[in-house]
Amino acid sequence: MAKICLCLTGKTIAKNLEVLEKYRKYVDIAELRVDFLDPDERFLIRRFPELAGLPVILTIRRFMDGGNFVGGEGSRISLFSKGLAFAEADRRHNFAYVDLEDDLNVPSLEEAARTFGTRIIRSYHNLQGIGEDPAGRLRNMFHVGDEIAKAAVMPQSFEDVRRVYQAARETAGKEKILLCMGHLGISTRILAEYLGCYLSYTAALEEKDFPPGAPGQLSPRDLVELYRFRNISSKTKLYGILGYPLNITSSPEFFNTVFSSEKIDAVYVPFPSDSVEAFMQFAGEVNLAGASVTIPYKEKVLPYLGHKTAEVESLGACNTLICGPQGWSGANTDAHGFSDSLLAFTGRRDFKRMRISIIGAGGVARAVAAEIFRLKGKALVLNRTQIRARELAAPYRFAWGCLDARGAELMNGYNDIIIQTTSVGMDPDLEGDPLDLYSFSGTEVVMDLIYKPERTRFLTRAAAAGCKVLNGHDMLIRQAKYQYSCFFGKEYPSKLVSREWIK
Repeated sequence: MAKICLCLTGKTIAKNLEVLEKYRKYVDIAELRVDFLDPDERFLIRRFPELAGLPVILTIRRFMDGGNFVGGEGSRISLFSKGLAFAEADRRHNFAYVDLEDDLNVPSLEEAARTFGTRIIRSYHNLQGIGEDPAGRLRNMFHVGDEIAKAAVMPQSFEDVRRVYQAARETAGKEKILLCMGHLGISTRILAEYLGCYLSYTAALEEKDFPPGAPGQLSPRDLVELYRFRNISSKTKLYGILGYPLNITSSPEFFNTVFSSEKIDAVYVPFPSDSVEAFMQFAGEVNLAGASVTIPYKEKVLPYLGHKTAEVESLGACNTLICGPQGWSGANTDAHGFSDSLLAFTGRRDFKRMRISIIGAGGVARAVAAEIFRLKGKALVLNRTQIRARELAAPYRFAWGCLDARGAELMNGYNDIIIQTTSVGMDPDLEGDPLDLYSFSGTEVVMDLIYKPERTRFLTRAAAAGCKVLNGHDMLIRQAKYQYSCFFGKEYPSKLVSREWIK
């Protein structure tokens, strides 16, 4: 089983030991990043394995490889020597591993390591891409047979990530560490066992002044508790969520909690992808069992579907992929997730005599418009691109307009309920209020389908005016329950409904 390694990047030995103690129950190995230590602390590294009380990797990462060491190679080799010197008969008091770059050729270091049972991790770092032949690079990195080859690369696209998974398959049986750094590569850290990797590196992200050892590292707590890392095997079914940039998603928490409660051998993983084509090819290669689909791919996945539910056909958008014997099927659970949530919030059975404004004209807005029409409501569709608002409104004979002063004026006749369906506000530091030209009276019911942050600027302004407000979390949970039914062909387990966070 793949191990969990905690990268220790504190400035002092004492701080590293303090942090290690907090995370000890989650990890199997620690990596002492000597390049992060204060200069005076670097002379104290020899005793660290004994103090740590678990296997430790000795790493002094060069600046050119993404580390903090800026001195000459002579001084770095001298530090390695100090860490490996005076080895004890009790190997638990020695470094269990030493990370030596593929282009570092110092026979005396290698001999010292092997003499006292310290395994060599032969590493390669590429901060600009993945290289032309990652599998070939891994095969050629072994200096001798007992080494562990490590390749840490920075994908520039999801196609690069797909090729890294391919390289893992091509080097099956080789003891290796293979990972993609950065946000695009998050799945490679979660699925280390699936990739046949020796370990996955993690960071104490909750600790102040304790930076990650490399871009994209996850917390060991998240690996163990959220992604059930220790339960993943070659037989584990893979599910996930497709989107881009996919910086925020609560779906893994929902599905992995359900999988754990139901004792289902499955894991749900984020797959941020800049290409639907690359993702769909990847999904076939790794036998992905199913996936949620979010912005901006709800329409773009349609050409890959062999079968579409009636909702997908009518809405022209898909938020759920299911792999079956005949290929990919597509479903849409946004519509019922939305209407169930808003009807429960308002205490209504339908939208008769309600005049409603819909902000946006994307895939989710289509589901919202269809449900308002089905449930007898009247609506106004507003969008920055006016022609898209008209296209969405036309089949239902809804009013339409642009997100401008005229659109805000039109809203005065459609303001019983206001529904915000765009991604504007998801990043409160970069994005503002999509409807800043409209003044709330305080009588409106306002729903923003964003759920993180809990209150966008738009929703905060509405609440301050006295409006009843609802974010998208309840809708997310309801549509995820429908997705569960799509994935497994059965109703969502009623015994889980009472869990507070799923309510």
